[in-house]
Amino acid sequence: VPGVKGISLFIVPKKMVDTNGQLTGERNDVALAGLNHKCGWRGTTNTLLNFGEGKYPVRGDTGAIGYLVGKPGEGLRCMFHMMNEARIGVGMAATMLGMAGYYASLDYAKNRPQGRPTGAGGKDASQPQVRIIEHADIKRMLLAQKAYSEGALALALYCARLVDEQHTGTAEDADVARLLLEVLTPIVKSFPSEWCLEANSLAIQIHGGYGYTRDFPVEQYWRDNRLNMIHEGTHGIQAMDLLGRKVLMENGRGLQLLSERMLATAAKAETHWAPESAALRDALKRVGQATQQAWAGAQPAEALANAVPYLQAFGHTVIAWIWLDVANSLGQDNSPAAQGRRAACRYFFRYELPKIGAWLNVVNSRDATCADLPEEAF
Repeated sequence: VPGVKGISLFIVPKKMVDTNGQLTGERNDVALAGLNHKCGWRGTTNTLLNFGEGKYPVRGDTGAIGYLVGKPGEGLRCMFHMMNEARIGVGMAATMLGMAGYYASLDYAKNRPQGRPTGAGGKDASQPQVRIIEHADIKRMLLAQKAYSEGALALALYCARLVDEQHTGTAEDADVARLLLEVLTPIVKSFPSEWCLEANSLAIQIHGGYGYTRDFPVEQYWRDNRLNMIHEGTHGIQAMDLLGRKVLMENGRGLQLLSERMLATAAKAETHWAPESAALRDALKRVGQATQQAWAGAQPAEALANAVPYLQAFGHTVIAWIWLDVANSLGQDNSPAAQGRRAACRYFFRYELPKIGAWLNVVNSRDATCADLPEEAF
């Protein structure tokens, strides 16, 4: 059958088994073609395999033996049963690498002396050097890492809870959890994989030249994290899934359910976080308008031409919501940890959320700069 409906799923063992599932010792016709020499994730072996080329004939014949999983033609369906929760796992892996880089660069910034305070008369060379964490730009980079990584962690935990609620909630609650998860899965995969990678880049920057060497771990964190924008569906795939399917499915009910939760958070936070609550409502409104504008009388190729900027704007709006909910839940807590989370929330709303304007402008106008350029012009 043409297309994905013709894909079936098979288990192809390296060594054959009998009808009781016991190894027989007979080799299947599966051969190692070579290793992939990767940018990161070097602790896991990644290979190319050749099937059925006759290196290990089975019972005198060329051809590997495989066992059908599920029904013929349902291979992709079986894969996605694994894939959707795996995408949450990819987001969590990206988040943890972002957190690791944040903690490493925070420790470095607290211990690395460089520069002196600048007063009205300039720098006083007789004064001791300050630790780099006392410089405003270092604080900016640390706060960005904290905002990306802890915001991504809160979102990943929220999505994990939705997975649980599908199994433990009432039929109605389970259905709501399912729809929310449908909309959020492209975000929980894509936001950490893009912005926790940026956090790792900032961690390298804080380390300076040391960050570019293997004497410190942050360069490895960046190399490992670079995979997460690729596997289990690239950024472009997540974007087309979000704008082309998830926000439209069931007449937009999933997007409506998510919007209701965002607006409820904004209302709850109004007393202590009025500017942020207003900014969240405005961002949500702009995302909704862009969703309509992208599809208004458009062919799919035209609507989806700027799906990635849409994904980025949607993701930033979701993380802004998550941060506002976290910050508002702190109440009267004035511990250093609470102060840090409030600062991360303010940072995200003041430095990050305004970026959605540029992203949504090209979505609203269905800008064709990229789509219309002939390949010869590249």
